[in-house]
Amino acid sequence: MNLPFTPTQFFAVFTSYNEAVWPLQFILVLVAIAMVTTVIRFPERAGRIVSVGLALLWCWLALGYHLAFFWVINPAAPLFAAISLAGAGTFVWLGVFKSSLRFRAGMDARKIVGLAVTIFSLAVYPAIGVLLGEHYPAAPTFGLPCPTTIFTVGILLMAARPMSRFLLLAPIAWAMIGAFAAFSLGVTQDLSLVIMVGLCAYMLLD
Repeated sequence: MNLPFTPTQFFAVFTSYNEAVWPLQFILVLVAIAMVTTVIRFPERAGRIVSVGLALLWCWLALGYHLAFFWVINPAAPLFAAISLAGAGTFVWLGVFKSSLRFRAGMDARKIVGLAVTIFSLAVYPAIGVLLGEHYPAAPTFGLPCPTTIFTVGILLMAARPMSRFLLLAPIAWAMIGAFAAFSLGVTQDLSLVIMVGLCAYMLLD
């Protein structure tokens, strides 16, 4: 299956996006750090707060990236936006109103893995890009689909069980889409999405 754009066009979209939204990328990182901190320090109160944060991130993917920038080179962008909005709506409905996303005190093995995944999305992911010669603004920043998906999987791994499996649908959908694109476009750090697919499958079956 061939992509409707070239790698050059793909990275050019990152440039357009990053230059247009600056310095929002850093604000989104701070929001993500605040979410992780809340999960660790105030787990009993974190469910609704984190759900709102995740809903905002996935809404931003739809409106601030897919429709505003990615649509220029990919006619499938509205579909990707719909998946992202569905994910945002799921976090609002199940996480905020139904309290289906909860966290508990303590750090068991699963929560430690989730924390490691969030750190990967915020720090290791961009570092790999720099090492491979991807430099700002022509580089994926937090708030774009792949690092945001990785972060979301990490947060969901940190959640208490039982957790509604519907919360995993948007992340696993984008992890699969992004993993395919990683092989096609040669974005090495996005190959980690293959692992995210596996972690989502583990949570679905858990």
